[in-house]
Amino acid sequence: MTMSPSSPSSVTVTLQQLIEASGSNNRSLQQALTAMLKASMHSSSNQMASVVNIPFQQFRLDSRQLASNDVFVLLKSQIANCQKSRDYLYQAANNAAFILSEIDPIALLTKANVPPHANITLTTEHSQSSAKQQLASLSCPVLYVPNIRDFLGSLIQARLQYQQPVKLPAVIAVTGTNGKTTISQLVAQLTQLTGMSSAVMGTAGNGKLGALVQASHTTGDALAVQQFLYQMGSESAELLALEASSHGLDQQRLQGMPVSVAIYTNLSRDHLDYHADMAEYAAAKAKLFDKAHFPELTHAIINIDDEYAQIMLDTAHASNLIVWTYSLEPSKTATFVAADIKPSLQGVEISLRTDFDDGKVNSLDIVSPLLGRFNVANLLAAVAASVALGANTDNDIDVDNDNDINDNIERITAVVPQLQGAIGRMQRVPSNDGCFIVDYAHTPDALCQVLTSLKTHCKGQLWAVFGCGGDRDTGKRPLMAQAGLVGADKVILTADNPRTEDPNAILQDMQAGMSTEQYQRTHIEPARQTAIEYAVNQAAADDIVVIAGKGHETYQEINNVRYDFDDSVILHNALAQAGRI
Repeated sequence: MTMSPSSPSSVTVTLQQLIEASGSNNRSLQQALTAMLKASMHSSSNQMASVVNIPFQQFRLDSRQLASNDVFVLLKSQIANCQKSRDYLYQAANNAAFILSEIDPIALLTKANVPPHANITLTTEHSQSSAKQQLASLSCPVLYVPNIRDFLGSLIQARLQYQQPVKLPAVIAVTGTNGKTTISQLVAQLTQLTGMSSAVMGTAGNGKLGALVQASHTTGDALAVQQFLYQMGSESAELLALEASSHGLDQQRLQGMPVSVAIYTNLSRDHLDYHADMAEYAAAKAKLFDKAHFPELTHAIINIDDEYAQIMLDTAHASNLIVWTYSLEPSKTATFVAADIKPSLQGVEISLRTDFDDGKVNSLDIVSPLLGRFNVANLLAAVAASVALGANTDNDIDVDNDNDINDNIERITAVVPQLQGAIGRMQRVPSNDGCFIVDYAHTPDALCQVLTSLKTHCKGQLWAVFGCGGDRDTGKRPLMAQAGLVGADKVILTADNPRTEDPNAILQDMQAGMSTEQYQRTHIEPARQTAIEYAVNQAAADDIVVIAGKGHETYQEINNVRYDFDDSVILHNALAQAGRI
């Protein structure tokens, strides 16, 4: 994710000046900086003690982007590679004003820090005393700050604000395996339609509504995130709705973001190539509801239909947040409940029931243009978050006043018919007959939800075209195939982003455990374009076809090369060739 503030930092500043400037506005940052510098004064290197008054321009996390007089922040890599970290250190030292290192620089230059599998040839010169000499000989000071992630975001934002202060937008953050992109965009739409200037940050792009720029990560690094927040403030955005990935939360990339409302959607198998198990995955998500990480939090919006919801509820209650829940089960007691859902190919009619524990239960009918049962859950989360924020044209809502809350719900739900789904999320591609959908579902749970939702709309047969990504969780592959076979009448297995793997090997993994009956309903075609064309030519007029797995992506990654490939474009062209548009 490449971002830059609208007004680049050009005036130099010192850490001492940042301490003084942030004192009244950010007490925790002032305390962190003071502690960091106090610790550095006890270092054996006199060079380090002078860092406090060294002028610098910007913070950088990438040594290749360093300009003269920038500060380089050396963070631990998620992949143990001591040699690379040392290379970054030496490369940055030639240009940086000074370096803040999360890694112990002495350990980095000695044998103790080298993992057994690093395959690095070592000599006696890598002793601790030699390492200290090497460190002292660098062209700039290096401060060891092991807890730098605890305040890095705040430090970056303080630097941005020092030269040209701007009012930062309020932040609503969404976490969960599925629904993050749709909910964040629905929140931005609802708030904008009710009087606010809104922006989004996440998988489908970053920017103000209607002007999104494609992102490379769901949650960027701390520098990119803070620069983008500052940029949106410079452009007078009043709200930023962002996706909080488990990677981003675990690595504290969102530290310093003024999150006031946090949303939890669900948790299903994903990213187990990063997290050790589901418990660790859930713990990473739960950080979003902890005021120790996000001190400006006021509200938690939690899906109580999910089996991991209790972890989020416990964390939110421990932080004394106002907790609102939502559910698609009419029998459950939740703050926002879809008491009745009537699907059609034009969308859904929803009977919304609200209960704020005041003894008054209210009902309201909503017409949503979004397809799918799970999009009802996404809508409930977005409405609840918008109410919590107080999103209305007057911006004077009192979320503790029941009448104000109900009035605000009516204002927000009144604009629901104007909503548009996120690109690549239950995106319908126009056709003269049949129904053709592009969706990002790339986990067994997400695919199951998509197919289950569309089955209620389908008069004919339901088709599912999907694959699995290469170089990722291999255990997910047969589960994906089974999810498709359980939910769809016809399944076409094809390539997703094979990356460096053979697509046929991935498809072979997906077929593990399939029965003879399942094979009879399955067509296997490694070439994704051919698979989409096959579905278009075979589907009947009353059928629904879902092209799943890539959604908004405009590329297919094969052997480290990204080729142009947009499911919606390929599907549109196939429909045209078949004479169906």
